[in-house]
Amino acid sequence: MTRSPATPLPPPKARRRLREAAALTQTQLATRVNVTRATIRAWESGRTAPRGRKREAYARLLTTLAEEDAARRTRSALPPEPTPVLDPVSGPASGPASDTASGPVSDPVSGPEKGSEPEPGSGSEPEPEPVPEPAPEHPALTPAQAFDALYEFSAPALVRQAYLLTGRRELARESVERAFQTAWERWPEVARDRDPVGWVRATAYEFALSPWQRFRPRHRQPEPPPADPGDRTLLNTLLRLGPQHRRTLVLYDGVGLDLPETAAETEASTPAAANRLLHARETVAGRLPALADSRVLHQRLTELASAERLWAAKPTGVRKGGERRARFRTRAAIAFTVALIGATALTVRTAPTHYEPPVSPGVAVRGVPPRVAPGSLSEAERELRQKLRDRLQDGPERLEPRLE
Repeated sequence: MTRSPATPLPPPKARRRLREAAALTQTQLATRVNVTRATIRAWESGRTAPRGRKREAYARLLTTLAEEDAARRTRSALPPEPTPVLDPVSGPASGPASDTASGPVSDPVSGPEKGSEPEPGSGSEPEPEPVPEPAPEHPALTPAQAFDALYEFSAPALVRQAYLLTGRRELARESVERAFQTAWERWPEVARDRDPVGWVRATAYEFALSPWQRFRPRHRQPEPPPADPGDRTLLNTLLRLGPQHRRTLVLYDGVGLDLPETAAETEASTPAAANRLLHARETVAGRLPALADSRVLHQRLTELASAERLWAAKPTGVRKGGERRARFRTRAAIAFTVALIGATALTVRTAPTHYEPPVSPGVAVRGVPPRVAPGSLSEAERELRQKLRDRLQDGPERLEPRLE
């Protein structure tokens, strides 16, 4: 018996974009799917995935929202209809203008226009319209070439963004490399994503802001600060912010994302992302009043990230490094599994099949008083013994009921 494949769903970030494009809240969407708001939040963040009938209903609703969004985009892309020229006195223009719109007009000097048909008997044939040449087809890129192109396009900017988050040059480079290695391991998913750069950026930010980085020996010592005093002050101010506030500020004012996209990437609601952004701006403006304007802050963040000499490895080295790490993890998992199976087999082979109680060794007991032989009986004991001997050995007679 074979199981039917699950209904395909868009990525979690795309689900949230479709909902917000339709101007629906999580509560409204939950009501239409007949689930709770917490369930919709878990589906949009990727923590859980719908199953069964809920998955089918959710997929149909997302398909409907995607079609409505595509229709809205198509309507917005259409050119506006030409409006008739209005005469300030008599209304719509008439006469020659309307005649021009209704058909071809012949020039009194040069004759009919090129697009008009010739008169019969004139002997002139219409010139054939030139056939447009087909556009040259670009060869399809291999997965490795597509990965290298994505890396060369976005890696330098991502390294600078990671530097704003961590203040460490080596950690910024390593975070971006780890993110791209993870993307190469899951390349089919990343290649189909609507925003592959956003996918890699979210992974790099998670690695850079991981609290486990503080326990690594190479990251315990501080790195040399920027040479410019203004850049040093701005970087210290950013590092004093909380990780989520810092990430929201860099995404909105540094990268230039919209508020819903920033909220989706930080896995927070739009009001929560707005509150984090306002708090981060207030903190930065409290120490650097000149950066109260968002445009000035964006410019200063760009200058701070561009002033440092940050470099990124070659895409081939990153890809091969990820493959080596994947092979190492696979071999380690296989070795651990084989060792676990061997240990289990050895235990089953050598374990006893029944319980044998252990024999405790003999221990000398000390302090017990020696046995004393019985002595002569006293007069009272003799009388008691004689009295017992004189009594019946079988006890008293048996009582039987009798009729009188």
